[in-house]
Amino acid sequence: MRIWHQSFTVLDDVPHYRDALHRHFAAQVGAGTTIDLHGMAAGTYPSDYPGTHIGYAYLAGLHREQFVHAALRAQDEGYDTFLIGTIPDTGFEEVRTLVDIPVVAFGQTSVLMAAQLGDCVGIVNFIGALVPQLRRNFRNYRLEALVGPIVQVEAGFTDVMAAYADPMPLLDAFASAARRAIAEGATVIVPGEGPLNVFLADQGMVEVDGVPVLDSLGTCARVAELRGAQHRASGIRPSRVGFYGARPPRELVDAARSFYGVPESLA
Repeated sequence: MRIWHQSFTVLDDVPHYRDALHRHFAAQVGAGTTIDLHGMAAGTYPSDYPGTHIGYAYLAGLHREQFVHAALRAQDEGYDTFLIGTIPDTGFEEVRTLVDIPVVAFGQTSVLMAAQLGDCVGIVNFIGALVPQLRRNFRNYRLEALVGPIVQVEAGFTDVMAAYADPMPLLDAFASAARRAIAEGATVIVPGEGPLNVFLADQGMVEVDGVPVLDSLGTCARVAELRGAQHRASGIRPSRVGFYGARPPRELVDAARSFYGVPESLA
């Protein structure tokens, strides 16, 4: 089985994260499954990292096209599952209407699986600008009743990258943020962004004060494997009813993307 993982980062710009992600995914799936890592196109971010763009609705939406392009490639190239590896689930609703292979979204899947461990999901991340997107997504998924506090680690993207060499400051900062979420009612914690999640899993952090900390991306990898097997066995696919389900003919999709000048080499 082959799973296409799509990151919101330019993975070659963050080799510590890329290598940890590869190592972690390899430990989560079965011997017959491969997860191929894909990042955003080189040069996507003129600023220092994706968090600068995530805070703006237009820029976040513009980058969605790379996820669409990647999903179409994944299906064309015979992948079994497409895994959106960013917690705002960039492009999820659009992608799900375009391909028949399963699409697994980090944010949605993490909350659904975390709800089996506790009845109030707290999210701990390090990009505050994500909060409005996450709240809106969970309302659209009708999962808002499951999601409680969303709190921020007192660390930035560069701090998370540096933590691979010096882990204790980030471990302490995460535990402190998790305790704030627990004080606000969280009974299970989802680490927000992929780099933070993989770092914590690498360090073996599975709970804070008795409250479980979900390995979000590891869980998504296992769900992607399961969904791929289901699709192979039965052909089950998303609903094709209504505006958020109907699948447009591929020729219309290709023609529209061509009109807007989307290059075939994208991502």
